[in-house]
Amino acid sequence: MSTPFPFTAVVGQDDLRLALLLNAVSPAVGGVLVRGEKGTAKSTAVRALSALLPEVDVVSGCRFSCDPDSPDPGCPDGPHEPGAFASRPARMVELPVGASEDRLVGALDIERALAEGVKAFEPGLLADAHRGILYVDEVNLLHDHLVDLLLDAAAMGASYVEREGVSVRHAARFLLVGTMNPEEGELRPQLLDRFGLTVEVAASREPDQRVEVVRRRLAYDDDPAGFAARWADEEAAVRARIVGARELLPSVRLGDGALRQIAATCAAFEVDGMRADIVMARTATALAAWAGRTEVLAEDVRQAALLALPHRRRRNPFDAPGLDEDKLDETLEEFGGSDGQDGNGDGDDDPDPGPGGGPGGQPEPDDAPQGGGDSAARPEAGESGEPQPSGGAGEQSPARAAEPFRTKVLSVPGLGEGAAGRRSRARTEHGRTIGARRPRGALTKLHLAATVQAAAPHQRARGRSGPGLVVRRDDLRQASREGREGNLVLFVVDASGSMAARQRMSAVKGAVLSLLLDAYQRRDKVGLVTFRGSAADVALPPTSSVDAAAVRLESLPTGGRTPLAAGLLKAHEVLRVERLRDPARRALVVVVTDGRATGGPEPVALAGRAARLFAAEGTASVVVDCESGPVRLGLAGQLAGELGGTAVTLDELRADSIASLVKDVQGSRRAA
Repeated sequence: MSTPFPFTAVVGQDDLRLALLLNAVSPAVGGVLVRGEKGTAKSTAVRALSALLPEVDVVSGCRFSCDPDSPDPGCPDGPHEPGAFASRPARMVELPVGASEDRLVGALDIERALAEGVKAFEPGLLADAHRGILYVDEVNLLHDHLVDLLLDAAAMGASYVEREGVSVRHAARFLLVGTMNPEEGELRPQLLDRFGLTVEVAASREPDQRVEVVRRRLAYDDDPAGFAARWADEEAAVRARIVGARELLPSVRLGDGALRQIAATCAAFEVDGMRADIVMARTATALAAWAGRTEVLAEDVRQAALLALPHRRRRNPFDAPGLDEDKLDETLEEFGGSDGQDGNGDGDDDPDPGPGGGPGGQPEPDDAPQGGGDSAARPEAGESGEPQPSGGAGEQSPARAAEPFRTKVLSVPGLGEGAAGRRSRARTEHGRTIGARRPRGALTKLHLAATVQAAAPHQRARGRSGPGLVVRRDDLRQASREGREGNLVLFVVDASGSMAARQRMSAVKGAVLSLLLDAYQRRDKVGLVTFRGSAADVALPPTSSVDAAAVRLESLPTGGRTPLAAGLLKAHEVLRVERLRDPARRALVVVVTDGRATGGPEPVALAGRAARLFAAEGTASVVVDCESGPVRLGLAGQLAGELGGTAVTLDELRADSIASLVKDVQGSRRAA
């Protein structure tokens, strides 16, 4: 077993270390979500935490880590006899993003269950994580069906495995810790709310601190055991402090004044539900215990708000996480002043950091958030509607996007086999049963009727003499199911001078933002290719991150010539690469242009040849015709014919019409 990097040797990241330590003191806080760029010690700090947790007593021989003082009466390994127990280190169990459902919750031996009526159960990761840590790296990339299972277990403190009338239940209470890079997509709101605390991490910009990070990492890589030994005293001190804080925790008093501040703060920031109030109360209590106090102070409430509320105030994916600290201080001051608190909420007196614990750091100011922000934070350039000068010749300042709208359902024709989502019909592991087949690999969803039908003709030959059905592995049938998949919607947007009318670009951006919101809800990927001047650019690689999409769309400039062929070829290359990465995900191309092509020799003919590449591959497409004026050349219609798609006018590029338009286009393709 490799030696983990010492927790106390992590440089900086005070908020991250504080949040993890508070959960070690009081697991009821509810876990931590760590958001930040890659290479910021997120995983290192989480893995190092497990070495600081006190040992746990478990019933000897129990695969589900039952507490000997209060064993689970429904434990599959029970009932347990009193007295026999053992001590072991607290576990940290890692859930891989690509894990199967059976690996997470465990699996029943279906063959023995049908033939013998016994619950032969193999525990999964949820059982291993009971009374420990469940760590999910890149939690935002976790498949939806695994997210659903995590939500159920986190809400009920138990895991249920049910297959064709045979069920097993076991306790599953764990500290949920997740890390994610927001650029790769956001979390579902239901799972986001299950994390008690959230912290934003970023690499230090101080050269001295970066030097120390490199120095310690190189020393650890050269001699992990020796490096850990040099930090053993600091690790022991923090471990002892965690034990002391746990013992002090029941004695901490959360007065009415602190409770009033907590309730007022949650109300002031309009967080949904009551979970935020409860998490703040538990966090403030843990902060007091960690500081060695038996009274919760205003500074504890303030720090608890900074850790527990930022991820709960998002109203839509364009909102940036974070809190207005001035508003927080005003609220604490207004509702403070009782139970011996000063109520000033200025946050100057941070909890005592202790040996290597490092708490007390405040989150970075939210005036320059990473990723997208809400509409109030967007650039105001060009609101007057007049072109503004910008950095390049012939370039105009970006037009502001129109307000997003609710779209109708986009769908790709046919039956796909892509990643689970909520858009187009597909064969999936979850959904309504449409048939049965022999399993390819491990059996995951049993089709009971087909299995019985396959086994029934052979009962006499197999010597059946009792009521049980004699079932063999060749009889098992996998259920074929139809559900929904997520798709890739790739926008190819003409940003040349002929498209530079601000109202036109504002409508285009508003439509794309609206479909991004819809894609977020339906688990799609969305990409954006723009062309102007002499080349095309991938403004937004295929992604599920609406934050990154909003920022890049808002800053999209216009002006210059119209290299239509370059835009189509760039889009074709994006789709080619995506098919290699995810061959099962189907795509829809939406080209927004007036159809003009300028620059270089034979630009129109070259654009036609590029368009025919999409038609030859059967890629669904639609062209939004942005041509205006009394004389129309109909170039967009010709382009749509080359693509094998359909053209519509700019007037149809309304909030509630573009999605239905694509649906109609796909219906016409199906009919053809």
